[in-house]
Amino acid sequence: MLKIELLESFIAIAENGNLSKAAEKICRTQSTLSLQIKKLEERVGQPLLIRDNKGVTLTESGVTLLNYAYKMMQLNSQAICELKECQNKEIIRLGVPTDYITRYLNSCLLEFIREFTCIELVISTDVSGNLFKRLQHGELDIIVATHWQPPINGELLFERHFHWVASKHGNAHKRSVIPMALYPENCPIRAQVFANHQLTMRSVNVLLSTPSPQALCMAVENDLTIAPVAEFMINDKMQILDPIEHGLPILPTFNESIYLNPKTQTNATKQLISLIKANVKNLAKVSKT
Repeated sequence: MLKIELLESFIAIAENGNLSKAAEKICRTQSTLSLQIKKLEERVGQPLLIRDNKGVTLTESGVTLLNYAYKMMQLNSQAICELKECQNKEIIRLGVPTDYITRYLNSCLLEFIREFTCIELVISTDVSGNLFKRLQHGELDIIVATHWQPPINGELLFERHFHWVASKHGNAHKRSVIPMALYPENCPIRAQVFANHQLTMRSVNVLLSTPSPQALCMAVENDLTIAPVAEFMINDKMQILDPIEHGLPILPTFNESIYLNPKTQTNATKQLISLIKANVKNLAKVSKT
């Protein structure tokens, strides 16, 4: 292993072409430098310097080592700087609805992680109702959450539309008692399904409750259930159902908004919020998955 102090002395000698000047530059004696170069030559098994009355010049092996020495010193400095900068590593606790996390990662969160290497981004995924509670209890710094009402103490990002969907060529939606897949309790979409269900509508049998959008969609695609699905998740294996025609609760337009814990805001959280806002169009657009 090549020690940093040996490489530092070697670089000083190579740059100054003279032991006395090099010793003066790095505040060491000439005898110390000579001893260090001897150790370095023993370590690499090659002569590194040619000494004459004019000073010292590098051998071919010395030139090769000098290139590596510069790189190793640079890495050493970068490591020290990065460790110093990250001594008091900041943590941002972000909450995002489970069905939106992939979209937020691809649109802006991966960019934030790549750029801010001295910040730990802790992402929690859950239904919006639980995210609201955790924000109020001080467990999160920022949340993105969905609600059917305009945001209170939050800022609207965009409107999110959900549709009833069934399997493309399935029969689940034709049954007298409709098999349904929903997000769990405290999800505003689930709350609106039951709030808007009327006695004159067809009966509902909830077969699946899950925070996983993939599980919800798989249940639909396999003709096990119908489900309320965000429009960007609707794919070619699904068909959209008209709620009036099929006796289903009408789903309102949902507001996707950002909410903050005012006690924990920093410059870093402000930058994250700005990045999310800058990507609103990418987050809101409809695309088949």
